[in-house]
Amino acid sequence: MVALYITIDTEYEFGFTACFGRGSRADNFARSIRGATADGEAGIFYQMDVFDRLGLKAVFFVDPMPALLWGTGAIADVVEPVLARGHDVQLHLHTEWLALLGKANPLGKRTGSNMKDFTRDEQRVLLEVGIDQLMKAGAPRPVAFRAGNYGANDNTLRALADVGLSHDSSHPPGLAQSDCAIRLGPEHRRPLRRHGVIEVPIGCIADAFGGLRHAQITALSYRETVAALRHARQHDLASFTVVSHSFELLCRQRQRINRILQHRFERICEHVAQMQGVHTATFADLPPVPAKRVVDAPILAPAPLLNGTRIVEQVVANALYGRKSLPHTEDEAAEPSSGAKALRYWEIASQARVR
Repeated sequence: MVALYITIDTEYEFGFTACFGRGSRADNFARSIRGATADGEAGIFYQMDVFDRLGLKAVFFVDPMPALLWGTGAIADVVEPVLARGHDVQLHLHTEWLALLGKANPLGKRTGSNMKDFTRDEQRVLLEVGIDQLMKAGAPRPVAFRAGNYGANDNTLRALADVGLSHDSSHPPGLAQSDCAIRLGPEHRRPLRRHGVIEVPIGCIADAFGGLRHAQITALSYRETVAALRHARQHDLASFTVVSHSFELLCRQRQRINRILQHRFERICEHVAQMQGVHTATFADLPPVPAKRVVDAPILAPAPLLNGTRIVEQVVANALYGRKSLPHTEDEAAEPSSGAKALRYWEIASQARVR
């Protein structure tokens, strides 16, 4: 059985509040957490509706830092409904919020974009504050962590061990360029022990266009995700981790639902619900365990036809739903709009047919 960890990074948007000020909490919740649009919602409540209808469980990595700006209620509004539906709440943390906190900054005047910008002792303080705020909002004490922007380093893992958290999931082997500075490489694709915690790498596949491809809803198509899960099952991999965000099914301006991504999300969930040998799991109920071999996990091989359909789909999605209009700090693995990539796909696909 493959334990599938569907992880949702659940966060208010720092850039929005940096632009519109302290009074933007309600609007930020609507766009970043609820995913409210004129055509309906596509945020965590919609996501949980899909999970609940299909009997799936998810892990919501919740960022509690805005509680230092707005109070505990801002995070309780996120935590309470997730727990009420039987899903898992774990710790996420975007350090960008320190820049807006003034005297409430637990590190005084120290600010930084990522966890790795701080010393081990400072990171420990931030983790303790995050745990405290998450628990004040009603969550059980977390056991797992993911750094905002994946911006962790090895001192983050040491600090996690210092405060008693057992798991981290900040290492993205499928991203060639990320803010993660943990000294692990793309070959580290299985859970492994490091600095006193268990590092749970985010899933990935090999890409016909070179390198690896990150297992995120915006980054893999429905067919690629299903193929990756079948491959994991075939090779007896114990777990596979997929990433999404509370706002991920919206267009980049967060004013409309991205129907292509919404349809992809629903199809993946529906397939997982019927898939033999794969079940959804949480860090609270079934935490990942280290693999006996920590490198070179079997990975889904490049497939031009499979990978290429995603490129075409992404080009269409970008044409329909446009580009960002506000500064953002969270990672988004969506392809840039690229007709050249679509053309390259057809070239590779044609060569594959010939062979």
